Amino acid sequence: MRISKPYLILLAFFAIYVIWGSTYLLNKIAVAQLAPFMLAAVRFTIAGLLIFIIAKLSGQTLHITKKQLLNTMFAGFLFLSLGNGFAVWALKYVDSGFAALEISAQPLIILIMMRIFQGKKIQPMSAFGVVLGMVGIYLLISQKEIVTKENAIIGILMIFGCMLSWGYGSLFVGKADLPKNYFVNTGYQMFFAGIFLVFMSFGFQETWISPMEWQTDVIWVMVLLVVFGSILAFTSFNYLLKMVSPEKVATSTYVNPIVAMLLGWYFLNESISLQSIVAAIVLLSGVYFINSRKKLALFARFKK
Repeated sequence: MRISKPYLILLAFFAIYVIWGSTYLLNKIAVAQLAPFMLAAVRFTIAGLLIFIIAKLSGQTLHITKKQLLNTMFAGFLFLSLGNGFAVWALKYVDSGFAALEISAQPLIILIMMRIFQGKKIQPMSAFGVVLGMVGIYLLISQKEIVTKENAIIGILMIFGCMLSWGYGSLFVGKADLPKNYFVNTGYQMFFAGIFLVFMSFGFQETWISPMEWQTDVIWVMVLLVVFGSILAFTSFNYLLKMVSPEKVATSTYVNPIVAMLLGWYFLNESISLQSIVAAIVLLSGVYFINSRKKLALFARFKK
């Protein structure tokens, strides 16, 4: 059965909202035993190779032009080698919920970059939504038990660098000549990002641990990260960047913290304060206002 485009977009948003929200918890568990760049390198290299295998078995071509190859390498480096690599590294210094909350500011980064590099005017409703998001972030990270942890500043700065890299990557992918097949496009980005991460891991002199020595929970975490967090969610992300505007895709950074907080509460018995609940409501309100113009247009179409 063929799925219509609106439903594909809806399912893709579910993937980047919910599945990616769970990866903060998964990476936090894995980084307790594995070095961050090693963890990311193994995850993305395996995911890329699996995508190539699946594509070939399903009869899809892996052939791309030289320009597309260079573009996928650059996009993979921005999104995964720098963007994800530094985010995973930051989890050594900050909680998974805190990392997700800081990254919630990314829609603001996207809008500013679109203004600087593309000259796009920031719409009032989008600007108001970002302001609400920032207020929600402040309510969350202003709690003393979060910001007073040792080396938290290092983690904060790493995540900020991750946001800049991911934001520029979003704008680049929206305009770049990339493989038309979103699945194959994801495979190339992940494979080359994994290779870059191997060199980054060696450059930082990380200790590599054999999979035979991994704890059982780390093995399962890696499987989930590869199949769902990498192949499914990142393919959805690339698909959305071509179907909707970058600032709409960036709204996932508002919802991811909510998912991360709930999973941390359920699996790690982390407490959720009243202030965190209020902040979550404000964040989701920000998502609504950033998307409100599109919702109104769809509503008007149905009325005709």
